[in-house]
Amino acid sequence: MTRHDTQLLNRGLLAVRRHAINHMLRSVFGIDRLREGQQHVIDSVLDGKDTLAIMPTGGGKSLCYQIPAHMLDGVTVVVSPLISLMKDQLGKLEELGVSACQVNSSLNAEDEHAAIDAIAAGTCKIVFCTPERLTSPAFLAVLKQSKVALVAIDEAHCISQWGHDFRPAYIEMAAAIAALGQPTVLALTATATDEVMEDIGRQLNRPRMNVINTGIYRPNLHYSVVQVTNTDQKFAEARRLVAESEGVGIVYAATVKAAEEMHRILEEAGESVTIYHGKLPSGERKANQDLFMNDERRVMVATNAFGMGIDKSDTRFVIHLQIPANLESYYQESGRAGRDGKDATCTLLFLQDDKRLQQFFLVKHYPDAAEIRSVYDAACALADGGPITTGRIEEQLVDLNEAKIKICLKLLKDGKLVRQNRKLEFVVTAMEPKPSHFESLAAVYVQKQDHDRAALEKMVGYAVSGFCRWKLMLDYFADEVDGFEKCCRCDNCKNPPSMNLDDIEIRDDEFDHTPEPQAAGPHFEVGMQVTVPKYGAGVVVSVAGDQIGIDFPDGEHKSFMADFVKQAAAQ
Repeated sequence: MTRHDTQLLNRGLLAVRRHAINHMLRSVFGIDRLREGQQHVIDSVLDGKDTLAIMPTGGGKSLCYQIPAHMLDGVTVVVSPLISLMKDQLGKLEELGVSACQVNSSLNAEDEHAAIDAIAAGTCKIVFCTPERLTSPAFLAVLKQSKVALVAIDEAHCISQWGHDFRPAYIEMAAAIAALGQPTVLALTATATDEVMEDIGRQLNRPRMNVINTGIYRPNLHYSVVQVTNTDQKFAEARRLVAESEGVGIVYAATVKAAEEMHRILEEAGESVTIYHGKLPSGERKANQDLFMNDERRVMVATNAFGMGIDKSDTRFVIHLQIPANLESYYQESGRAGRDGKDATCTLLFLQDDKRLQQFFLVKHYPDAAEIRSVYDAACALADGGPITTGRIEEQLVDLNEAKIKICLKLLKDGKLVRQNRKLEFVVTAMEPKPSHFESLAAVYVQKQDHDRAALEKMVGYAVSGFCRWKLMLDYFADEVDGFEKCCRCDNCKNPPSMNLDDIEIRDDEFDHTPEPQAAGPHFEVGMQVTVPKYGAGVVVSVAGDQIGIDFPDGEHKSFMADFVKQAAAQ
């Protein structure tokens, strides 16, 4: 067969496939045609290519695995971090007559056994599970009874240590996929910088993924920032915006305290409002979510616990009471608005002091060299007594939580000090590491902290900028839109900041004046004795900018803003 004939054959096969997809869209899903980018992603998956799809919020990511699941010979496993999202997807598929099931901690024993039996019998085309369940050897054994054709990973930015929502539960994902016989992988996310894209491929052991980026631009979203000078003004502005906005909307707060206060203010103002945050009992969270999703409440006040997987397409406004930690989070959360394609508003209330709140959140307890060494030593000690698992290491190291142990194990794998077998058990290599080896492994999280601080600064830069809001976001994500100069719909485009030079008074001594030096803030060093209100005396163990890490006599470790810490009086 000539090369020309081969091309004709390939085009013919592609045409047949496209016809089958279009028929399925109409007959099963009731959709006339695919959105931009969906066809490219589906074609890539059906060609057996590992694919990373970056699609905007509301871009129809679920069809990118649902259609291949119908056409591939075998089971499609969909990994999602949220049980609520699984239930939503499962309910929609059941209504369409699609064979699907879920396996997660929300099921009772009877329902879980029924789901596992269906998977083993090969009667489920789509299986939803959490990353924790996928990396369970027992569940992997069940999946191995069927042919797994595709693993779809939703919210794939959670895999990357440089992503805005990195989750240790995803760390063993690559080993689990390898244990399933290396099926095709589809990673899906709404936001990913170049470094996040690269890291997703690295963490999945698929460095040459076919990247399909459909762009983040959604012209129906109208962005604006309202500058406020104090907390009372912020709440008043939020109340005004809610009252003046039509339709349903979400008000995001950075803390539970702020969410509860906002909820109280709106409730007293007579608004139809409910609340969602991580400290509410799970039953109450579910009930409040249903009230909002079923249009029984117009406004949802929530922390970022109400985010991933929430799909209420007619959301007309999203208000942020505080700046998020980075532009990725802001785009994800504001992108809950306008998923039906109609106009929606996204407003950020910016108070300069809120930056300090996010700085406090950014002091995460990443593992240090000593903790990495302790996990390695624990693995070595367990090597002769049976399989080395995360659970057995937890039993040995009661002072380290599961998440930190998983991160340490990931670093040890990256450093070739341990590896994983097909049963996801850890095996210690024959290396004799030097102390400097652990220091170098811990260094990546020093970089992570620097990265997080830089991302926060860019978020603040967005808030105070006078440029087109969409242009700022497109530049941040290195996204190009043909012919785009400005959106013409954000606050800065509609009312460009201006300064009349005639109104500026320039004194003769303006540039001769030498400002008086400002008083230096408190200075802290590792080993210094300090006191903190309500917590008492402690010892400084780390200093990162204005974040002070302190160990207390009872063994507790906490981090504080420098302003809250005082040097202990000399004895």
